[in-house]
Amino acid sequence: MPKLKSLLSGIRAWDAVILAAVLAAAIASGIYVYGGAAARLRVVIESPEGSWIYSLDETVEVDIPGTLGNTRIHIENGEVHFEDSPCPNKTCIAAPALKRKGDWNACLPNEVIVRIEGTEKNSGVDIISR
Repeated sequence: MPKLKSLLSGIRAWDAVILAAVLAAAIASGIYVYGGAAARLRVVIESPEGSWIYSLDETVEVDIPGTLGNTRIHIENGEVHFEDSPCPNKTCIAAPALKRKGDWNACLPNEVIVRIEGTEKNSGVDIISR
């Protein structure tokens, strides 16, 4: 206890103010980075020409250049799907829309990949086994 008293007696008023400000900034940044009420999901699109990132909450239709031509990606109502692609089989277009973290789809002939990343508060039940 004597060591704690000697340590506390050496702290001045401005030292306490600076320490409190640093602690408040650390707590606020932690809440900003790790907290938040809403889900923060983003759509990541990659092709040989580059990468694009969009919020899953926005409504956008974008043409992504690929090896065979442009692939059209549509984002709306919290879902993303392939609208059109120059690939021969069109399996990427026939796939269901992506809407949860970890979902992905790809047009392999055109080398365009779409995935959903980020954080979500309540992802729900994915599978149940017995």
